Amino acid sequence: MIKNISNLGDAALYCDFGTEVNKETNSKVIKYFRSVKKKEIQGIINLTPSYNKLIISFDLKKTHFKEIKKKIENLDVNDSISEFPKKIEIPICCTDDFSLDIKRLEEKLSLKREKIYENFFNKEYFCYMTGFIAGMPFLGDLDKSLRANRLETPRVKVPKGSVGLTEQFANVYTFESPGGWNIIGNTPKEIFDSSKTENPNLVSPGDIVIFKQISFENYKNYNE
Repeated sequence: MIKNISNLGDAALYCDFGTEVNKETNSKVIKYFRSVKKKEIQGIINLTPSYNKLIISFDLKKTHFKEIKKKIENLDVNDSISEFPKKIEIPICCTDDFSLDIKRLEEKLSLKREKIYENFFNKEYFCYMTGFIAGMPFLGDLDKSLRANRLETPRVKVPKGSVGLTEQFANVYTFESPGGWNIIGNTPKEIFDSSKTENPNLVSPGDIVIFKQISFENYKNYNE
């Protein structure tokens, strides 16, 4: 399933699964990610999955490139117990104060606000990866009618909890951050909890996310 394994600097492997960005390719990445993680191979210190790549970082004091490469090539990813994806519901408030780019999207997509939200909330989303900022999930695949480019001029500050769209993906800003995604709402739910050292991410690669629209009153009084 891996097309090529190469060096990435002195202490990392670059596992290439191809150039396509789709659920099928990403599922292969996640399968290796979970299998390597479960095997607890000596010397591996970090795993970073993306849409179609997996970066495996290792400690040069304990191992080296050829040794890790051989173990990855001989890894039986079907040998591990299958992990069922979590299904996570994320509430979103879409009042005018939170839907910062809905008017822009109406113009860009030639759709009314109501239809944009109808199409958005009627789908389940697959987590391809997390990154950019800690715990931020990249969720696909958006309905084709909702795919728009990033903002021409990114914001200096996107509020924490903002839910954004761009191209085929949706995401949730886990911290206040610069960003250029089209913001359609905000969630009161904590997506990344830094106090949890074991697993601070609410959403992990391979999980399924369902968005649910809530009122501003429910947003203010939200209690997990």
